[in-house]
Amino acid sequence: MNCMHLTDTSHGVRNKCLQLLGNLGSLEKSVTKDGEGLAVRDVQKIIGDYFSDQDPRVRTAAIKAMLQLHERGLKLHQTIYNQACKLLSDDYEQVRSAAVQLIWVVSQLYPESIVPIPSSNEEIRLVDDAFGKICHMVSDGSWVVRVQAAKLLGSMEQVSSHFLEQTLDKKLMSDLRRKRTAHERAKELYSSGEFSSGRKWGDDAPKEEIDTGAVNLIESGACGAFVHGLEDEMYEVRIAAVEALCMLAQSSPSFAEKCLDFLVDMFNDEIEEVRLQSIHTMRKISNNITLREDQLDTVLAVLEDSSRDIREALHELLCCTNVSTKEGIHLALVELLKNLTKYPTDRDSIWKCLKFLGSRHPTLVLPLVPELLSTHPFFDTAEPDMDDPAYIAVLVLIFNAAKTCPTMPALFSDHTFRHYAYLRDSLSHLVPALRLPGRKLVSSAVSANITPHEDPSHQFLQQSLERVYSLQHLDPQGTQELLELTIRDLQRLGELQSELAGVADFSATYLRCQLLLIKALQEKLWNVAAPLYLKQSDLASAAAKQIMEETYKMEFMYSGVENKQVVIIHHMRLQAKALQLIVTARTTRGVDPLFGMCEKFLQEVDFFQRCFIADLPHLQDSFVDKLLDLMPRLMTSKPVEVVKIVQTMLRQSTFLHLPLPEQIHKASATIIEPAGESDNPLRFTSGLVVALDVDATLEHVQDPQSIVKVQVLYPDGQAQMIHPKPADFRNPGPGRHRLITQVYLSHTAWTEPCQVEVRLLLAYNSNSRIPKSPWIEGGEVSSQVETSIEGTIPFSKSVKVYIMPKPARR
Repeated sequence: MNCMHLTDTSHGVRNKCLQLLGNLGSLEKSVTKDGEGLAVRDVQKIIGDYFSDQDPRVRTAAIKAMLQLHERGLKLHQTIYNQACKLLSDDYEQVRSAAVQLIWVVSQLYPESIVPIPSSNEEIRLVDDAFGKICHMVSDGSWVVRVQAAKLLGSMEQVSSHFLEQTLDKKLMSDLRRKRTAHERAKELYSSGEFSSGRKWGDDAPKEEIDTGAVNLIESGACGAFVHGLEDEMYEVRIAAVEALCMLAQSSPSFAEKCLDFLVDMFNDEIEEVRLQSIHTMRKISNNITLREDQLDTVLAVLEDSSRDIREALHELLCCTNVSTKEGIHLALVELLKNLTKYPTDRDSIWKCLKFLGSRHPTLVLPLVPELLSTHPFFDTAEPDMDDPAYIAVLVLIFNAAKTCPTMPALFSDHTFRHYAYLRDSLSHLVPALRLPGRKLVSSAVSANITPHEDPSHQFLQQSLERVYSLQHLDPQGTQELLELTIRDLQRLGELQSELAGVADFSATYLRCQLLLIKALQEKLWNVAAPLYLKQSDLASAAAKQIMEETYKMEFMYSGVENKQVVIIHHMRLQAKALQLIVTARTTRGVDPLFGMCEKFLQEVDFFQRCFIADLPHLQDSFVDKLLDLMPRLMTSKPVEVVKIVQTMLRQSTFLHLPLPEQIHKASATIIEPAGESDNPLRFTSGLVVALDVDATLEHVQDPQSIVKVQVLYPDGQAQMIHPKPADFRNPGPGRHRLITQVYLSHTAWTEPCQVEVRLLLAYNSNSRIPKSPWIEGGEVSSQVETSIEGTIPFSKSVKVYIMPKPARR
């Protein structure tokens, strides 16, 4: 490699040369310095020489080139560490920022190496030394460097615990000097031999003047580094510090306990984003901590926050928090009920929070039961109102605690048992099955010891599907009956076992497609007189259309669908297109339209072959396998003959086995608001708009920002499609999203109030899951094939809302 331009007077030339070295430099041991036969030198040494260049832009480029070498797989030398440390005191922030990153990289490469401490005979692990230096940069003058340093601290999990804990304490650790043993101190006093009062040996001996900066074990900035980061004036630094605390606390339970007070203090930050991040962080480390009452006080004060996101994040936090005392549980309940009174829309979130709070603390809830239920040992008390959300909240807490506390039901009054029966039916997702006196325990839960394959429900599912896949030898009538029974069983299994709902619905949908195809191809329906063609064509056409819709649902409404399922789904869709071709051929007069349709269908078959060429060996004796064998004949046949061959192949094709994926979940949505219960119409002036608040929970939806839409259907048949903003989506947990948005409704004047329907749709593109083939990318697919079909699938129940556009006043 020729490096003569590195000595150019222009900083731009030197910059570009260093970039080239970083991107193209040989990863072998050495490169040539220049073309004049100078000594062979290491590429790292060449780049390292420019760490001390006079131009800060060149120094930055040199550090970035070194980082680029690391990204390309070259192991950096440990000697670079000392050079990078000197750059931490550079005058330019770009240099310091890049140097911090380089120090972090070297510390990850050589964590256990021992480095000496300047001006002392002490030694320290390199990762600890690097940690101290990066901590020092949290107090840098540039906020960009401070953010970078704070972020990198979170990934330094190999640091010694005493250095880690020092970051939370502003007090210097014995002036950061090594603590000497009693023997060493006594030996020093004895060897001093100075005059003294006699009370204590060497008490008046002249002390040396200590330069604490010279004998530091770690940089003074490491003391209280996180304290400085959490108190920084820039909110970006505070967020980075909170994230770093989270990562370190997850790997160290003792550190999690110590940083708890600091995280709780961040709940009162002036910036909402910082408060939200602090709550999320605390939720992630909640398994390692138990809240004291004073900490719980600070946490619960956040329930007063006007931001819905903050309140709901706090409810999520309380779901997985450990509380130390019964007073703490009582305090949490009181504050949550105040929250419910002030913000009634938080009802579902608060009920869910109390469900987990009760199940985690049964022994703490037990002594509170008489007070919470207002029971008395001698007197009957009034029966509370079951429509009161606050009373339901208390019952949810108690019933979930009673699940693992068998002595609790003895404290219940008669009406509490009645209320339990009511809530168990109406809010079964919040109220568990309890073993109550004189009542049989009804539970659908499977024992935790049973593996999924030993689970009777899972075995039933497998047996049902195996029975169906042996259908080939049954008569058509028997096949239909067995399919109908199996579909019914799978649907009921999905309702009873939520864990198997996804796979049961997925299998049932596939079987439904097969059933529709078998019904549409019945021999007796096709051997009818010409006047009856029309009715049969309508039935077959409707079946083909429904199969197409069901296959799009299978492909885009389920997460966890793999390529082997996509092949079977597209094969079923191809059969539906063949059925459409047969129906159209029977009802179309003339050869020209039929010729175009046959050509298009054959292109579809060719497109299928190109997309799924790797999977064709798994489709033996299938419809497409037989078509591909006859493809040369089909290409030269007349349209009528093509239709006959396709119809014969469709009838003779075997029922393909659908392999079930490991994890499959059906996308679903529940609209919380509008509730659709109000009889009072939303009144607004015609021609103007009214804002309708929409709040929905989404389950198992991938990338909701780009595919979820809100549809409004008006009584006159008009449909309005709204694409929510990305900021309207929240992600409270894995597999779950929350949509909180506003939909603007407008219409001309009506004579009386009417209902509009609001529902959620999933948008899809038919080609989004087709594997990329080099043939397709080469552009060989005919433009006549419909390579991309876009559509929408409803995945929530419709909610009806009364509205009343009034005529404008003149």
